[in-house]
Amino acid sequence: MIRPFLAGAVFLFASACASAPDGLTEPQEAAEAATIAALLQAQDAAWNNGDIDGFMNGYWPSEELRFASGGDVVRGYAATLARYKVRYPGRQGMGELTTSDYEIDILSEDAAIAHGRWKVTTAEGSADGLYTLVLRKMDGQWLIVSDTTTSSE
Repeated sequence: MIRPFLAGAVFLFASACASAPDGLTEPQEAAEAATIAALLQAQDAAWNNGDIDGFMNGYWPSEELRFASGGDVVRGYAATLARYKVRYPGRQGMGELTTSDYEIDILSEDAAIAHGRWKVTTAEGSADGLYTLVLRKMDGQWLIVSDTTTSSE
């Protein structure tokens, strides 16, 4: 009689652990994921307004920021911003950014991973690919601390 009870208790405990990260309820987890999605959408809007500095507001303003793309790793906020400005010069060079297919996994109260697709369309054509972002919640704000972006080219 104790074994079925113990098995049931273990199942309920495992289910509870799998449903939401430690310290968060499912509604809280959903709210955090929605906040991260809003951050990503705000980045799209800033980009599409030609505002790279506004786009960068989603990144951790630290020299420990990690950005990997095209086989290279750039470290630091300033270096990442400079890379974007060289790669996408001016409003015309930035084109139109669309991100989609968000998969946001809240790992804990202050850590998350976001996966998705990106596409930039300019007068010369388009480029697209995938990204994986590691985010940390610092001082009540979700920020990207690591960005790995790949291109389908």
